Amino acid sequence: MNITVFTMMRMLVNEFRNNNQWGTAHIYQSTFNAFSTYRKGYDLSFDELSGNVIKGFEIYIRDRNCSRNTVATYIKVIKATYNRAVDYGVVTSFTPRLFSHVCTTTENRRKRALEAKEMGLIMNEKTLQPGCDMFYEMLIFRLMFLLRGIPFVDLAYLRKDDVKGGFISYCRRKTGRAITVKLTHEAKNIIKKLSKNTAWYSPYVFPFISSPEGTEAAYKEYQRALRKFNHRLNRLSQNMSTHLSSYTARHTWATMAYYCKIHQGIISEAMGHSSIAVTETYLKPFDNDRIDEANERVIEYVKRAAPTCFSRGGKVSKLPIIKKKPSSPK
Repeated sequence: MNITVFTMMRMLVNEFRNNNQWGTAHIYQSTFNAFSTYRKGYDLSFDELSGNVIKGFEIYIRDRNCSRNTVATYIKVIKATYNRAVDYGVVTSFTPRLFSHVCTTTENRRKRALEAKEMGLIMNEKTLQPGCDMFYEMLIFRLMFLLRGIPFVDLAYLRKDDVKGGFISYCRRKTGRAITVKLTHEAKNIIKKLSKNTAWYSPYVFPFISSPEGTEAAYKEYQRALRKFNHRLNRLSQNMSTHLSSYTARHTWATMAYYCKIHQGIISEAMGHSSIAVTETYLKPFDNDRIDEANERVIEYVKRAAPTCFSRGGKVSKLPIIKKKPSSPK
């Protein structure tokens, strides 16, 4: 069977859908749509998938104002498709560094964690009272923080039998790692408030999803709930230093834990990360802020040490002339 690039990508999309991996299937389908448009519908064999073709695709999606992370995601999907073709023996001549000259790494320059004062304001019961606009979304945000930055997807799919004896126990949908969190008094109260509208026959704690787990319908319900949640949070971001999203509670919990000098290994375990390296990506912007602050302190220290060289406005004044020492007579 002659398996082309388009054929392999369609096969993978169907495979993910059959495995109920709807999010991954969506990403692969989006990549296929973009790559097919770039190729103007013309398919190609894996032996024709050259570095020039891949670089051309990268330039094509960049020119459409896609973010660096989107570009990297699309390229990684093409790379994963190529690797799967290698496993199937479809690629007759493997090229080890085929993707070495294109973007496959994501960046995280945006500050995603709230300041301690801002998070404290959100956690304050007096900040939003029942009946106020955004009260429901604020309760969700508070609960996500109290549950060690639980991802929205895990919260949405949380089942009633996951809550027992003052604990919640669940498996992270992204990594499959088992997580157990002791419920605080505040968390118990919020769960009670948020679950009031859940149907008694529903297996889920919260009313985000009504369809059976693993179905495409359930995935679409989750996506709608996530979009609505992020849209509402965005309206709350106007007077804050950080753009609010479903990720903010998670990044804030990790950063606050780091502020409290909790070891990164413990933070990694608490958040259910696959490795400490993943945790470090959460804390990298925080570290960069500290490094920039250190740089400013060094510059100010030098300025104070040499007041004659810098005016108050930061302009360099006339430097003293250092005359060359005359050479001693031979």
